[in-house]
Amino acid sequence: MTPALRDLSRLCIHTATTKPWGIEEAVSRYSAAGVRGITVWRTAFADRGPAAAGRLIRDSGLRVVSLCRGGFFPAGSAEQRARAVDENRRCIDEAAELGAPHVVLVCGSAAGQPLEESRRQIADGIAAVLPHASAAGVRLAVEPLHPMYAGERSAVNTLGQARAICSQIGSPWVGIAVDVYHTWWDDRLEDEIRACGRDGRLLALHVSDWRTPTVDLLEDRGLMGEGCIPIRRIRGWADDAGFGGFIEVEIFSRRLWARDQARFLDDIKEAYLAHV
Repeated sequence: MTPALRDLSRLCIHTATTKPWGIEEAVSRYSAAGVRGITVWRTAFADRGPAAAGRLIRDSGLRVVSLCRGGFFPAGSAEQRARAVDENRRCIDEAAELGAPHVVLVCGSAAGQPLEESRRQIADGIAAVLPHASAAGVRLAVEPLHPMYAGERSAVNTLGQARAICSQIGSPWVGIAVDVYHTWWDDRLEDEIRACGRDGRLLALHVSDWRTPTVDLLEDRGLMGEGCIPIRRIRGWADDAGFGGFIEVEIFSRRLWARDQARFLDDIKEAYLAHV
C-alpha cells in the first residue's frame, strides 16, 4: 500500500518541535494553521499547570494526543527505582489533568548493568505504576529508541523488545509508540508493526527524518523528506496494521529551532503532505 495523505486531519505536532514557542503561542499557531492534534512536553505547562493547559488546548479546537514523557525506570539502587516509580505516577496524574489518553515512556537504561537487567527493571517499573495508570484512565506507550541510546536513555531498542515487555505485563493499558527515527533501520520493522496492530498495542506513530551525515545524535533530526527514512512506506505499514490515530511530527533540531518558527510550521505542513 502506498498511501496518499492529502489533508491535515491526522497531523499532530509535538510542542518540542517548535521549541522556541511557549504553549500559548504553539496552540494558537497550530490551530490557525489547520493542525488538529498536539503532544505536550511536560515542561510546557510548568507555569500554568496541566489542567489549565488542557482547557487552553481544547478551547482552541486542538486535541491532546499524548503527554511526553515518563519512564527512566532502571537504576542501580532500589531507592532510585522507587523515586522513578513515584515520578511516573506524577506524570500519569498530569496526563489525566491535561486530558492526554497516553503517556509516552522513554524507558531508560542504567550504565554499568547488563541491558537485560535494565529491561527487567523497566518491566517491573511499568507494572508498579500500572494500577495508577488504569485508575486514571491513561495508557502507557513504550517507545523503543535507536540503539545509539542503549547506554543511557533506553534499553528498549526494537519493537520486538517492546512487544516482549507488553506481553509480559499483559495489560490493555500498555502499548507501543513507533517513532520512525528510532526504528527505520530494523529489517523486521514491517512484521513487528503488523504484530503490534494484531495485538492492539499500536498507540502512536512519530515522524521526522534521519539526516546524513547526522551531526548530533539527539538534536539533529530532519524535517520529513530531508533524510533517508522511507516515511510514507512505514506509515503505510502502520495503516495496514489498523492504526488510524494522529501522526505526530516530533523533531528535535537546533538547526530548525533557530529558524523563523512560523515559516518552519508552513514547511512542516508541506513536508507532511509530500512525504507522510
